[in-house]
Amino acid sequence: MAVQPQPVERPWVRFYDDGVPAHLTYPDILLHHILEESARKYPRLTALLFFGRQITYAELDVLASRFAAGLQRLGVRQGTPVSIHLPNSPQFVITYYGILKAGGIAVPHNPLYTEREIEHQLKDAGVEVAVTLSQFFPRVAAAAGRTGVRHVVFTGINEYMPPHLRLLYPIKAKREGQWVRVTPGRGVLPFSALLADAPPQPVAVSSDDPALYQYTGGTTGVPKAAVLTHRTLVSNTLQAAAWFPGSGHAGERAMAVLPFFHIYGMTSVLNFSLRLGMAIILVPRFDPEMVLHAVHRHRPTVFHGVPTMYSTLLNHAKLAHTDMRSIQTCISGAMGLPQEVQRRWEAVTGGRLVEGYGLTEAAPITHCTPVAGYRKSGSIGVPFPDTDARIADAETGRTLPVGEVGELAVRGPQVMRGYLNRPEETAGVLRDGWLFTGDIARQDPDGFFFIVDRKKEMINVGGLKVFPREVEEVLYEHPAVREAAAIPAPDPMKGEVVKAYVALREGAAASPEELIAFCRQRLAPHKVPKAVEFRDTLPKTLIGKILRRALVEEDRRSVT
Repeated sequence: MAVQPQPVERPWVRFYDDGVPAHLTYPDILLHHILEESARKYPRLTALLFFGRQITYAELDVLASRFAAGLQRLGVRQGTPVSIHLPNSPQFVITYYGILKAGGIAVPHNPLYTEREIEHQLKDAGVEVAVTLSQFFPRVAAAAGRTGVRHVVFTGINEYMPPHLRLLYPIKAKREGQWVRVTPGRGVLPFSALLADAPPQPVAVSSDDPALYQYTGGTTGVPKAAVLTHRTLVSNTLQAAAWFPGSGHAGERAMAVLPFFHIYGMTSVLNFSLRLGMAIILVPRFDPEMVLHAVHRHRPTVFHGVPTMYSTLLNHAKLAHTDMRSIQTCISGAMGLPQEVQRRWEAVTGGRLVEGYGLTEAAPITHCTPVAGYRKSGSIGVPFPDTDARIADAETGRTLPVGEVGELAVRGPQVMRGYLNRPEETAGVLRDGWLFTGDIARQDPDGFFFIVDRKKEMINVGGLKVFPREVEEVLYEHPAVREAAAIPAPDPMKGEVVKAYVALREGAAASPEELIAFCRQRLAPHKVPKAVEFRDTLPKTLIGKILRRALVEEDRRSVT
């Protein structure tokens, strides 16, 4: 007999905006059915805007289906992992939904990952087909060659640009040294070759089957894949859509500055917008001038981002010449939202910027501030519909009284199945139906939640997770390094950056610049230390564990 979930009081429901339900009905559908349904309802509406090129919902659905058929010709079947190494672009969207239509499992990656990082994740996920941009092809192909990947599919970023830009882009790329010519061959195919003029074969996929292996650092340790099912992703998409009863209507436009390879951008921008019939303004990378130009030209109504994005745009010289008043609704996530940034953004746009909270393991959104109603300074808001949250004793799991500080635990239909290939780590964070987030928080009597401290030891670089162990393991590979510790250091633009403390081997020599360059060859840019400080020895516990926290405190004292 199944154990019924323990009921939790939900005092926060009374603060929901008018029109936001406390409970939703979740249809038993697959994630790509969201696109198919919108294509039936809004066939002529624009789904994607890419440097002026428009793709309608009907066109997008057909392209995804044709790509699915092409993947099936390559042997993709139910449960086959297919990796995506692409920036925000039509190809990302076509690939993502094409993988799902083919019955496969999408495995998105940060395109800037190094060969070493790519190889680890390809092996761990069991990827068989990889889809990448031409300029990333050398790294992806080299890593794939040491894994079980059978096919690498490549595309140019200009492939879905308007004709004049498509012709001009290679000239610009060659001038900037970014042009890479890829020759098709055995196991190497152009993107266009997969666009078969045929529908995909039916696949017996259920809503409880995995749709996504989304890599994350989790609550501790090196990157691991959160297994997110179709049901999980559909649930969070519908929860997000229900949270905005007064905005996000069909025909409106959403800025896609958050990368789709990150679960925040994938759910809150991609899945969310396509569910509602909105047009997505695709931006391949966060370039402030490019974003401001797109806002001025395309007039978005919805803008989801992270605090550093809002701050950067507010401080850009061209903001004064950009009309931002079309923007009505914005969410800030991934890190704490400074009140001054919130105030200035709302003054410039006339819209509402609210703070939310989530984590990859919850697909990702669990909390958000009411969009039109009551909000509390410094709060991440209240739980989404059908989402329970409580503050627990980290060791015993016992619920703590209101106002006490403990670990934030959440429960809801958006929570992951577990970590891929890691049953012990799954058991450590999923307990009796609750996801223990690792974030230290408190709840007030009204049911608003406040993050007291970020995940223990995690470094939050502009919303991207960096776990010290990843950086330290690379530093330990250097022959001169004896001890290493990576900590967060404050940064006015990104909130935090990585700083490393290093003790050298006796008789060895190395400079900070040498170690930073060493890391740059092995880590994604946001993980590379911005500073290296040498010590004779690093502080440790009685059993020899390096005390990162002591270094953090010391570093903060030196700054003040």
